[in-house]
Amino acid sequence: MRPYTFINVAATADGKIDTFERKGAAISSRHDKDRVDELRAGADAIIVGGRTLLDESPKLTVKSEALREGRVRRGMPPNPIKVGIVSSADIHPDSDFLNAGPARIVIFTTNRTSKEQVDFLRGRDVEVFIHESERVDLSQALEKLYELGARRVMIEGGGTINFEFLRAGLVDELMIYVAPMIFGGGNAPTLAAGTGLLRNQAITLKLENVETHEDGGILLHYKL
Repeated sequence: MRPYTFINVAATADGKIDTFERKGAAISSRHDKDRVDELRAGADAIIVGGRTLLDESPKLTVKSEALREGRVRRGMPPNPIKVGIVSSADIHPDSDFLNAGPARIVIFTTNRTSKEQVDFLRGRDVEVFIHESERVDLSQALEKLYELGARRVMIEGGGTINFEFLRAGLVDELMIYVAPMIFGGGNAPTLAAGTGLLRNQAITLKLENVETHEDGGILLHYKL
């Protein structure tokens, strides 16, 4: 068994999720940020990949106090489980991923992470699951999250982890906020990166809904 799994991403009109600087450039409007906060509040766990985890130090918490209180009234913790999927979990002790909360924290990693780092993370009450391979098995990771009680899982990028989940057929839903701006840049990250697919291997999406926002942005809602 695995949880219901969906990707939410903000991208520019040319499909970029960041500038070529890769410093986490703001893309979402205020209205879209509120929508994302509601999605987080409805999730049991939020996943990020290695580059997002290590370079952007995401908090992955619910910002709205009212939404956190609503979760508690429903018998849930105030924030979803924070999940990092990373081959080498060299997370800095000051990372917001570790320190913003309160939240349960889970790391899926490989034996590329040193024993000292694993001990450090577990000393910080992080649940660390080590996959004896070069890369984390995403299907097994979702199965473990299901065992831990997660029934609805949100993936917040970046592009490589998005692509790998999509390629593995592990995504049920995809939401893309398309902002009215252009970043350009051949090296700027896109919402799905990785090795890519041939045309006859393209992942097919079913458009469920399109919302237009006052700021000129568009929300595309797909099912897979």
